[in-house]
Amino acid sequence: MSRIIYLNGEWLPEPEAKVSVFDRGFLMADAIYEVTCVLDGKLVDYEGHAARLQRSAAELGLSLPLSGEELLAAHREIVARNRMDQGMIYLQLTRGVTDRDFLYPPADTPPTLVMFTQSKNVLENAAAERGIRVVLLPDLRWGRRDIKTVQLLYPSMAKMEAKSRGADDAWLVEDGFVTEASAATSHIVSAEGVLITRDLSHALLPGITRASVLDLATARGLSIEERPFTPAEALAAREAFITSATNFVVPVISIDGQTIADGKPGALTRELRRLYIDTRRAAAI
Repeated sequence: MSRIIYLNGEWLPEPEAKVSVFDRGFLMADAIYEVTCVLDGKLVDYEGHAARLQRSAAELGLSLPLSGEELLAAHREIVARNRMDQGMIYLQLTRGVTDRDFLYPPADTPPTLVMFTQSKNVLENAAAERGIRVVLLPDLRWGRRDIKTVQLLYPSMAKMEAKSRGADDAWLVEDGFVTEASAATSHIVSAEGVLITRDLSHALLPGITRASVLDLATARGLSIEERPFTPAEALAAREAFITSATNFVVPVISIDGQTIADGKPGALTRELRRLYIDTRRAAAI
């Protein structure tokens, strides 16, 4: 079945949803995006994703053409129109259509807002059962990674480099510390059982799943340190894992070919994944 796409207030069959070649998202990557998971036809962690979208837009001076209530209604409608039970909703907001110029167009230029769905069985994730292998690569992205822009070329390059090395993903390293994975937050559990994840800054995206998992870890009574950690610390860790809206919580079992602990998904990682799915599924809207 062809998907139904939201484009600037219209609901269009997939073949009819088209964006101008003069859109600044296409020409200049002058755009942001957001991803919301759908479980049982409901939105997971929606409030966090909507708030991050608003923040990204404000940081770049982008205008969101829908109110908060309208945005939620559009998310719910796209789920219904596409009869989606599980999967993802991708939203992209650009600065709109104008002749190519490095300068921004006039402030009253209408933005472009696109939403589309991607059905996926998010609960059955083989990587969550076996764990993933990552390689370390230099973080060569721009300096404002806290803004969720569509500038995803280097993360794509990092994924491809990881694949060429027989791994599943890359952990990016800057100034001797891990920033994050190519499209996820990186975490480790120390030998003493402390959950360590990098503190928020311009160096990394404020992950919505990251925040939820830290809340769950706090409620469980786990010790947490929000600080940078080195690749050496990660290799010496009891467990390592990533978090993201598309994968929830997934264990990392090796880094640059060296196994983490016994090379199997850790007990705490598995527990946090179960807790995340159970609690967020129950709270989905």
